[in-house]
Amino acid sequence: MEPTEGAELIRIALTNRDTPVSRILSISVKLLKKHCPGLRLLISFADPAQGHHGGVYQAAGWVYTGQSNSSHGYKDKTGRVWHERMVSERGWNYVYGEKQKVVKPSECEKTDLPGKHRYLLPLDDAMAEQIEELRRPYPKRTDAV
Repeated sequence: MEPTEGAELIRIALTNRDTPVSRILSISVKLLKKHCPGLRLLISFADPAQGHHGGVYQAAGWVYTGQSNSSHGYKDKTGRVWHERMVSERGWNYVYGEKQKVVKPSECEKTDLPGKHRYLLPLDDAMAEQIEELRRPYPKRTDAV
């Protein structure tokens, strides 16, 4: 697969909607396929540390392939957990290309973070066949919403 044949769906953030998110996702994928005909695969992640299990991807029929490797973060004095790339002992770091003030790891508590749930959506029959062997049972929601 060429790098231009895959894309990552980074975030779904919707409020005040009448249409189910899975329907909005379906329409978006159809438009993406129409405007990017060389695209063969979409990937997205659900973060269990944020209480997400990927229900929207399950409802839309995406293929669950397991969890990514676990990582660690840093919990500051307020209880907010920062990704390891968002801390620096210097007190600043480049964030999205701009130099910004960040928390220092020495002022935080290191904490383990679970791996993220990985979902794939094949956009053609050949890719669907290729990733089918990666399919795993969908994870269940761990706590009531």
